[in-house]
Amino acid sequence: MSAVSGETTTSFSDRLRGIHAATIVPMTPDFEIDEPKLAAHLASVATVPGINGLLVNGHAGENFVMSLAEKRRVVELARKHTPKNCLIVSGVNHESSLEAAREAAALDQAGADGLLVFPPNSWALAHADDCVIAHHRRIRDATTLPLMLYAAPVSAGVMAYAPPLLEQLVADRRFVAVKEGSWEVAAYEQNFRLIRKLRPEFVVLGSGDEHLMTSYLVGSTGSQVSLACVVPALVVSLWNAAEANDWERARAVHEKLYPLAAAIYRDAPGGRATVRLKACLKLLGRLSCDAVRPPQPPVTPSEQHALELALRITGQ
Repeated sequence: MSAVSGETTTSFSDRLRGIHAATIVPMTPDFEIDEPKLAAHLASVATVPGINGLLVNGHAGENFVMSLAEKRRVVELARKHTPKNCLIVSGVNHESSLEAAREAAALDQAGADGLLVFPPNSWALAHADDCVIAHHRRIRDATTLPLMLYAAPVSAGVMAYAPPLLEQLVADRRFVAVKEGSWEVAAYEQNFRLIRKLRPEFVVLGSGDEHLMTSYLVGSTGSQVSLACVVPALVVSLWNAAEANDWERARAVHEKLYPLAAAIYRDAPGGRATVRLKACLKLLGRLSCDAVRPPQPPVTPSEQHALELALRITGQ
């Protein structure tokens, strides 16, 4: 149980409801973490009405190119500079199960409320199901925090868990939620129905930024999305409309959000979301330097133009 506002207690699963922003990590021009800018970014997003928590050290937070000390520092700053009732979930991402377990323990000590276990990038090539189970168990045994699964995009091939493997993962009672990032509506609904059949209380967060409205229509407890670190109020507005079953209003918000989601996440080449997120924040005057760690090159003129147009549609 976790304290909320110092008065009542609410479970981690209950606190996952609604919108949680996946945040970026501002860098200096020489690729060091800009701690004052990071603290400001975390605080500004977390204090937007309707943002119930943050996902730090996620893909948007460049977790695959960050050291353990840096990831720990991100959690410490999130804990220090956000409201006391802000739920802080940290990603755990490492190719080595042993290092991932150490990471989990360190992020627990740094003050995270829960941990999201990302599949190692090498799994996109090939892996045995037993490797996946062993990896998650190593992390599970290194911490007492609530744990979340990550459902990777179907475009990532075998990194996306097939139903029989997902069933095994969900059976572990230490895991209580999934960031469902299949990024494909049919796969999302298949996974949603399977999980709810196995464990009705299991939290499913619809987290494909381009089809949030569809996920909410199928069924969702909320979302952990990086789109919410750029236009948090709009993402909250979409969720509130869906919660109220006001699908006409939800559709109107979706029309504002979709061009930006496509410009950030869908437009070729792939793997450019963090670069584009930072470019958006710079365009909006919330970031002075949009550096992303190599090997990612800076935003291109065509990318920037597309982002400028999409931001105008959102009303920013």
